[in-house]
Amino acid sequence: MPTSPATPLEVLRAVFGYHAFRGHQAAAIDQVLAGGDAIVLMPTGGGKSLCYQIPALLRPGTGVVVSPLIALMQDQVEALRGLGIRAGFLNSTQSAPERAEVEQALVQGNLDLLYVAPERLTLPATVRLLSTIPIALFAIDEAHCVAQWGHDFRPDYLQLSMLADTWPTVPRIALTATATAATHREITERLRLENAQHFVSSFDRPNITYRIEPKDSPAKQLTTFIKREHAGDAGIVYALARASTEKLATTLTAAGIPALPYHAGLDARTRRDTQARFLNEDGLVVVATIAFGMGIDKPDVRFVAHVDLPRSIEGYYQDTGRAGRDGEPATAWMAYGLNDVVQQRRFIVESAGDETYKRQLSAHLNAMLALCETVECRRQNLLSYFGEASAPCGNCDTCLNPPASWDGTVAAQKLLSTAVRLDRERRQHFGAGQLIDILCGRETVRTRQWNHQSLSTWGIGTELTDPQWRGVVRQLLARGDLALSTDGHSTLWVTDLGWEVLRGGRAVYLATPATPSQRAGGSQAKGVGHGDHGEGVDCGDHRRSVSPSDQEKHRNGDPTDPGDTGAPAEDSELFEALRAWRTGEARARAVPPYVVFHDATLHVIAAQQPVTLADLAAISGVGTKKLETYGQAVLDLLSAAA
Repeated sequence: MPTSPATPLEVLRAVFGYHAFRGHQAAAIDQVLAGGDAIVLMPTGGGKSLCYQIPALLRPGTGVVVSPLIALMQDQVEALRGLGIRAGFLNSTQSAPERAEVEQALVQGNLDLLYVAPERLTLPATVRLLSTIPIALFAIDEAHCVAQWGHDFRPDYLQLSMLADTWPTVPRIALTATATAATHREITERLRLENAQHFVSSFDRPNITYRIEPKDSPAKQLTTFIKREHAGDAGIVYALARASTEKLATTLTAAGIPALPYHAGLDARTRRDTQARFLNEDGLVVVATIAFGMGIDKPDVRFVAHVDLPRSIEGYYQDTGRAGRDGEPATAWMAYGLNDVVQQRRFIVESAGDETYKRQLSAHLNAMLALCETVECRRQNLLSYFGEASAPCGNCDTCLNPPASWDGTVAAQKLLSTAVRLDRERRQHFGAGQLIDILCGRETVRTRQWNHQSLSTWGIGTELTDPQWRGVVRQLLARGDLALSTDGHSTLWVTDLGWEVLRGGRAVYLATPATPSQRAGGSQAKGVGHGDHGEGVDCGDHRRSVSPSDQEKHRNGDPTDPGDTGAPAEDSELFEALRAWRTGEARARAVPPYVVFHDATLHVIAAQQPVTLADLAAISGVGTKKLETYGQAVLDLLSAAA
């Protein structure tokens, strides 16, 4: 910006349209503003970007932002320009004249923020260019990419330690929404940020409802979930295989749900077009591999679904964090089954890493299994993984519909005994399917081939169905009573813990899976908390949708609850009219709709129906630039609708 207000709070209000900092934002900004280094751990939608954007506007020089995905830089820059911030990027998608134009603006002091990929930043030519200008700060976004045991490791991030030597007096700020204690330490060490001040916020995303259900027919389950709960909403569906993304996208489209596939096997133009449509259109679903999503700034993604088991909780948290960045209710839905566990174990066995690496992957898988099979609050389990204690949330499937439990000790002993007898009596090892066939007394080609009818456990498990037995196997794996072999054949072995169960030394209580109607019914109560400012230009809204527990606080007059019970009701027709106007503005300006205004801001406008520009300016998310650009048009629309 050519001129800037004098304080961070004034920048927050005038540029971003928000009236107060939240959480650690102000402290992190003050640290960098004073020239100190910082490490910021905040959940997606928690306002990390403000922690470097505001200091970059107030410190002399240009803020240099390291961003891992060049495909998203243009969208990030457009959003900043929509706020009146002078931003640019340098990457391989630009022509030589385009890069020259950005470099000239940089040298002339006409850029507040410059986005670059890590591999470009460390090029000698880039280092020489940046050495000719004053640099306000270096922001290293998605800093977890530096962690070699992490889920998004990027070798180029390891080179960023050179910033400490090349620009020793320039403050550096590393930011991520996904970091265990070990990853946090690795970020600190590998980026040489030993003297940095650390700002760690809660990883909780209270507006997201977490739900995991047994996989039966995933395409049908997914279609039903979207149609029943998120018809017309934007969402992301993750699958492991490229072919699966294409099949699912076709299935959804045939069911009347507009969907597009996205994976690394598609040509670059198709991927760019898909990404552009997702950002610019309302209600589009992208079915993708994990190649899609990092850095996506779309604030109104209402659901993220997984039809295959993620490889780690970090990856799952990162994926699901793309939902509900605007603070509005969103759903993280997953269908998972025993075959997912087998597939993930096979990936680990066939991976090229050493034994230490494979043990780390196994630990990630075990933690993911524990999350899937927990009978307690799912959010508690998730936050505990990141070292954060919490109370039951009241807004996940296990809280909304607590699973019934049953004494599965005898069933567990039957299954474990079958595995032991095959091992000791026959020197044979099989997967879950064969063990279940034996327990159910089911004659098949394989049971006849191996004469398994003669086993003493033949037919002793007919009281349970196949899906129920598979649930027993999944939960025993998650408990550590069973283990999958490491030879690539996915056979089952009894662990030391399993032997305790067999000897009667430990009881086994297992969860009874919810029925489909129970799962659907539980999703209707959608509570949502009140997070920090959103991702810088994606600050979101500071309205609060009130959870059932918060409603109880209101009735009891709880003075600690910040909700506003006197807020006017929203005019839904007016909101849709505002969205339609926003779509036209976005198309005319060739920017995503959220660059004009977020849904969250439109909700407040539709509720408060401001009459003057001063009234509109008082609404969260309406800064000076947006007021100048869109203010009168919004007031004209409201007046015409009155």
